[in-house]
Amino acid sequence: MSDYILELNNITKNFPGVKALDNANFRLKKKSIHALLGENGAGKSTLIKIITGVYNQNEGKLFLNNQEKSFSSPNEAMNAGISVVHQERNLIRRFSVGENLMLTNLPKNNLGLIDYNTVAKESKKWLDIMELDIDPNTIVSDLTVAKMQLCEIAKALSLESKILLLDEPTSSLSPQDTKNLFALLKRLVAEQDVSIVFVSHKLEEVFEICDEVTVLRDGKNACESEQITNLNRQKLVKLMIGRDEQIIKSKKNIDFTDESLLDLQSINTDLGHKNINLNLKKGEILGLYGLVGAGRTELIKCVLGLDKINSGQILLNNKEIKIKSPKDALEKYKIGYISEDRKKEGLILMHDVLSNAGITVWSNLKKILSFLNDSIVYNKVDPYVKQLEVKTPSYQQIVSNLSGGNQQKISVAKWLASGTDILFIDEPTVGIDIKTKSYLHELIIELSLKGTSIILITSDMPEMISLADRIITMKDFKVVGETINNHNYEEMSSSIMGNIHE
Repeated sequence: MSDYILELNNITKNFPGVKALDNANFRLKKKSIHALLGENGAGKSTLIKIITGVYNQNEGKLFLNNQEKSFSSPNEAMNAGISVVHQERNLIRRFSVGENLMLTNLPKNNLGLIDYNTVAKESKKWLDIMELDIDPNTIVSDLTVAKMQLCEIAKALSLESKILLLDEPTSSLSPQDTKNLFALLKRLVAEQDVSIVFVSHKLEEVFEICDEVTVLRDGKNACESEQITNLNRQKLVKLMIGRDEQIIKSKKNIDFTDESLLDLQSINTDLGHKNINLNLKKGEILGLYGLVGAGRTELIKCVLGLDKINSGQILLNNKEIKIKSPKDALEKYKIGYISEDRKKEGLILMHDVLSNAGITVWSNLKKILSFLNDSIVYNKVDPYVKQLEVKTPSYQQIVSNLSGGNQQKISVAKWLASGTDILFIDEPTVGIDIKTKSYLHELIIELSLKGTSIILITSDMPEMISLADRIITMKDFKVVGETINNHNYEEMSSSIMGNIHE
């Protein structure tokens, strides 16, 4: 009897102009947590789609419980006990928790109507197994992000899944929520005989939660089913990117007594921000740090006119400005915004790579040039697309056909090419692989050295301490601390967390 619940042997998958998987292998032990790692475009998403019946391989075989399988649809894979929890939520927000959990098999009464009492009773059983104190009648949109994530897992369990594929499961979670999730995963493995495939770019989490690791690089195995105890971060990074990790640190001399380029003075908002005061110097990287729910992203959206400012002033070069929208910010004031939700807010998925990467270039250059063509836009965006190593057959490729990581890179590239004076960057490296993260850090520092002023929001403490010149700490929609960054991790992290927990 094999120790493996799932085996993929010598898998090859071809797309026009691209070999996404090249003789790749993956083996998942029963009752284990197995990390599937690799850069964006390494083949992870393709492998998951083969496991879940979205794609069929061109070559190779898939075995489930020692029996060869070929799934023609995600439903077939689900019926065989395989479920995936995607990075983007798949719950129906206007439905109740119970309706979401029982959606594929909603119980009916004698009249053929949905039996809501049974829905609540059956869904409560799965919530109890996960020790979740959630009323099944709660509407999903009323849940926290963390509870939505846990309900996704409960939904998978309600399908009696024995294999869970988790794609970046902690990307929107606070440290405490992550800790709770990991405790749950360990309990599911031990008590419910579940086996888990764990996809993440957060290597510290891989070492904390996983038993084995498989690494893909350019569609091939860089390592296969390696015991996590045999590896350290340095070895794992080298397997993923083919070289040692480079740690980038911003080294600039900012005179904090200089005139400010951007000033927020006594800002109060509809969302609950109270008396926010902060300033941004020319060429500075100003970090906004806080736990999930601190109000950082919401503040930037208020500045950009997406939510209402009740009182206070925004000054640009000592002159008050009123920003109506992100478009207004870009065209009138040369302020750009790399949003956290780049897929939803940053891309036109059914347009091609050039249209997406060049949209901000068109917006800026059309004011000063009477004639614009694709070659002018291409010359502006191509250096950034190349430096971020976007994997695409051509600039004519439709963006929805690219991997999630490469979509992220295009959304970032369009703003790097935009020529803004001020750039707001929200969680720049969520879902981005280690090598690209290093390149992106270099680009952010390079932009600031050339005079671009940057407000950086990140929940990644090492990233914040590497890049920021000054760090503003927020909690409960208020500024609770400000620190000039000396890039000493222990000192800075202690100071920042001290501000949060005062």
